[in-house]
Amino acid sequence: MTSDPTSQTPDSDHWARIAEDWITWVRTPDHDAFWAYRSALAEFIGSGSGDALDVGCGEGRGARLLTELGYRVTAADPVDRFLEAARELDSAETYVRAPAGALPFADGRFDLVMAYNVLMDLDDVPGALAEMARVLRPSGRLILSVVHPIVEQGDFDGREATAGLVMQGSYFGRRRFEDKVSRAGLNMHFAGWSLPLEGYFAALEAAGLAVRTLREPKPELTADRAHLNIWGRFPLFLWMTARKA
Repeated sequence: MTSDPTSQTPDSDHWARIAEDWITWVRTPDHDAFWAYRSALAEFIGSGSGDALDVGCGEGRGARLLTELGYRVTAADPVDRFLEAARELDSAETYVRAPAGALPFADGRFDLVMAYNVLMDLDDVPGALAEMARVLRPSGRLILSVVHPIVEQGDFDGREATAGLVMQGSYFGRRRFEDKVSRAGLNMHFAGWSLPLEGYFAALEAAGLAVRTLREPKPELTADRAHLNIWGRFPLFLWMTARKA
């Protein structure tokens, strides 16, 4: 264990402050991008029957998907309100208050560990990945999703679907980001850390993990998802599966 599993990091403090906004944001149908990628994510994960851990479960959307796919799911998050929200929709079998860098589970406990759009929120990505590797069985899979480093490190020169991507400063290195977004009467305050692709792979290598598959998924675009059209041209997410090397 790298720290007291009952402690909260500054990152979880941020999410605790905006928890209600996030729950409303993500549970409004077709509002968050997750809705347009959900079917592809289910196919990427695949069905199973083993023990799965959803790290940084938030309000439970990833845990519910794992449950639908047949896994016995443990949902972990350092924010009490998120665990409460996940319980409200029966997202998992077990709920544990814990940060990603201090998972209170035995070595090799899980067949599958998932961290869906969590690594960008963490101050210590190598430490968190080392913990995920520790609780993963030797034959288990780690499933990761991050906002694609290419778009994370830049910005668009407009809001229309044909806008171009402009790099802000250097792509290389680690930097703090904050983004306040308002859409359809809902507000969200995103904050975290952006890393180049090399930063994620170096952390995986240090944790003894090797990437086996990599995807740059495209969204399912509909008339109701016009705000996502730009992601038909640029990759919004990067998905990876990794195993112990």
